[in-house]
Amino acid sequence: MLLLTKSGGVGKTTTTVNLGAGLVRKGKKVLLIDTDPQGDLTTSLGFKNQDEMEITTKSLMEKVIKEQPIEKNEGILKNNEGLELVPANIELEALEASLVSVMNRENILKGYIEQVKDNYDYILIDCKPSLGLLPINALASADGVIIPVQAQYLPLKGMTQLIQTIQKIKVMINPKLKIDGVLLTIADMQTKLAKATVEALKSNYGSKIKIYNTIIPMGIKAAEGSVQGKSVYAYDKSSKPAKAYEEFTKEVLKDSERHRNRHSECR
Repeated sequence: MLLLTKSGGVGKTTTTVNLGAGLVRKGKKVLLIDTDPQGDLTTSLGFKNQDEMEITTKSLMEKVIKEQPIEKNEGILKNNEGLELVPANIELEALEASLVSVMNRENILKGYIEQVKDNYDYILIDCKPSLGLLPINALASADGVIIPVQAQYLPLKGMTQLIQTIQKIKVMINPKLKIDGVLLTIADMQTKLAKATVEALKSNYGSKIKIYNTIIPMGIKAAEGSVQGKSVYAYDKSSKPAKAYEEFTKEVLKDSERHRNRHSECR
């Protein structure tokens, strides 16, 4: 599962952390993969020394390129909440540039995920907010995409472009890829602008794409938790964002169960 957006500041990394933590709280085994050279996901899980890490997304992808063996659990970190992580740092930027000359360059991350996916119930990939070779690798690896959208501002043109890109990847590289849904984040539903954003989103995309019922409210608890290297549950489980992410997690689990049942019926 991939968390993807074309713009920053919409709560993408925060959602990755808190969806992952929510799934762990429901008894699921979860791996998070940081594919953003800024390493925000890595930092948000409490790992502050990523520039000193020798084993990262970059080094593991390099092993796939060189067809070198990868040890079980190699480079995977685990935080106090039971979340497992493949970390990233700025060196990943150089790898992305070098991928241009690599054979089968869109499927390098998939080559890694294929080796570890049987160990997890969910793998969540956090991307940088642009569509270079790293996000394309993530799209090539994922079964589904969650698109966080800030409820104060809806870039309809950007959404359309993003959806078109996902469809192109589906046709050309990854036929299993689908858009799981759009999640409204950082929302103050008391404002006319937020309400108008919701209506515009439903009007333009609601017939084609699932819009999650859960809306993540504006609040500082989730952001403060990320600064402290904690999920919103560990930081303040009684806060409105924590309750919202819990409901969102339930939606994701329900959709996954429905998909599994449908898949079993078709076999």
